[in-house]
Amino acid sequence: MGKLQKTRDEIETKYTWDLTLIYKTDKDFEKDYEKVSKEINDITKYQGVLVKSASNLLGYLKLSNELERKLYKLYYYANLKNDQDTTNTKYQAMLGKVKNLLTKFEEIDAYAEPELMSVDYDLIEKYYEEEKELKEYEFVLSNLFRFKKHILSKEVEEVLSSLSNSLNNSSETYELLTDSDMKFGYILDENNEEVELTESNYSVFLHSKDRRVRKDAFNKVLTTYGEYKNTISSTFAGNVDTLTTLAKLKKYDSSLEAALFSDNVDIKVYNNLIKTIKDNLDVLYKYFKLKKDFLKLDEFHLYDQYVDLVEENTKKYTFEEAKDLVIEALSVLGSDYIKNLNKAFDERWIDVYNNKGKRGGAYSSGFYDTKPYVLLNYEGTINDVSTLAHELGHSMHTYYSCLNNPYQYSHYKIFVAEVASTVNELLLNFHLLNKGSKEDKKYILSNLMNLFKATIYRQTMFAEFERDMHNLKEQGGVLTNEVLCDNYYKLNLEYFGNDVVVDDEIKYEWERIPHFYYNFYVYKYAIGLSCACYIVDNILNKKENALENYLKFLSSGGSLYPINELKIAGIDVTKKDVIESAIKMFDSFIEQFKELM
Repeated sequence: MGKLQKTRDEIETKYTWDLTLIYKTDKDFEKDYEKVSKEINDITKYQGVLVKSASNLLGYLKLSNELERKLYKLYYYANLKNDQDTTNTKYQAMLGKVKNLLTKFEEIDAYAEPELMSVDYDLIEKYYEEEKELKEYEFVLSNLFRFKKHILSKEVEEVLSSLSNSLNNSSETYELLTDSDMKFGYILDENNEEVELTESNYSVFLHSKDRRVRKDAFNKVLTTYGEYKNTISSTFAGNVDTLTTLAKLKKYDSSLEAALFSDNVDIKVYNNLIKTIKDNLDVLYKYFKLKKDFLKLDEFHLYDQYVDLVEENTKKYTFEEAKDLVIEALSVLGSDYIKNLNKAFDERWIDVYNNKGKRGGAYSSGFYDTKPYVLLNYEGTINDVSTLAHELGHSMHTYYSCLNNPYQYSHYKIFVAEVASTVNELLLNFHLLNKGSKEDKKYILSNLMNLFKATIYRQTMFAEFERDMHNLKEQGGVLTNEVLCDNYYKLNLEYFGNDVVVDDEIKYEWERIPHFYYNFYVYKYAIGLSCACYIVDNILNKKENALENYLKFLSSGGSLYPINELKIAGIDVTKKDVIESAIKMFDSFIEQFKELM
């Protein structure tokens, strides 16, 4: 009989997170819940009079923040309790009722934004003079009023709101088709045994050392998508049609501008990423040549690119060893950072090991009135050590943001969310490269090269495809399956270069990328890694003020637009040098690997 999964109460306390730092007991949670359930109705006292005076506006903003904080304190406690054991019906019920309370608050509070938008910003500026405390909310209010020119009449907005479910039909149909209905049939594995091919085991087969297996998997999955090209082209085109039409209705110049508007990101940031990557494809070609030479292949096909250059690292690390490694690696971030990082271990912010019913994966989760908790399912691999460093990066970003800002400016945007976590990951990898054995170094370099290929180049290729297909639609083009497949195939020819055989089946690959329904999201992956590379490079090379500026960036929270927050760290994402720093790092990994081989 195999080793049984531990129950929650079998895990040593020191390896579990301490949620008593939020509420001492579940009874305290219940008391707070009852209290807040009544208090949320207080927000209605400003309905109809919200912008009648400066004191009303200030009173509303303070009360809204106070109630939101209380609600999210309840939410985080219930959510974390539920995730530590999802089979516990008590915590399922607690989480359910907090979610209902949040929904109720949103409904009660729904009057506020339309009332605010009913006046001109000039009046709000006048109120700043009357109520000095209102200035503390200036960035919140000015950002909100940026959207005013894109808000339609009350009647039209209500119609669009009522149609929101219908407008999401394309992506929902796509998900149902690809997650539930599509079947890929069977292939023979390395042992010549017949196995069903699925989306989840597809990547395993692409990594196979047996070339016949990876080729069969590649061809089978993509030709199956090819059989659905008309349906998926229709869902893709429908989604593009929705986004381009909404952008036009709301007076944006394009769907790309509309998608970037909430972060106040200029389109030139998006275009600069694509252009800089396209100007530096030679480094990617060098990586593919390395793989081709290493695998001793006469022809390097697309299904050969995923084969690992190095066997998986089987070395195991205790959690204590992982902790020491991470602290050593991050010590370059200074004594203040390490002092605060140690709180994560000393105050038990981390839930370390798997137990029966525990949510899978890993995350960092917390806000203004909780600790920035970390959920792990630690097994002791080098990847688990890396995950610890990564999630603590998120937690420290949250910690510094909350410590240095009032509540309204304590939440940073998703645009910058992956920067701090990736900085930590890179610093850990550089530390391991300095102290590891030759085999360790090869494994780390192999992983890093894969990361850069997948994040910097592949995500940028997706970003270019998405941009160009939306442009085509906005210029009156029709997104037929031929147009989509031909454009995607041509992009692959460019990105893979002359030394790689770009197999015909790749023209269907765009059909299996769910991110194309996420409204211009993928470019953030490439930008985030590039920014992290730039920061790490400057810190390790002891560039003047680099560390100080990075800590200021972590402390900025949501007090500025993401682009301006990055400028604090010395990063201008409208310029090519930030993207080029990532490309240079990728190139250095290739050269180091070649030397070791």
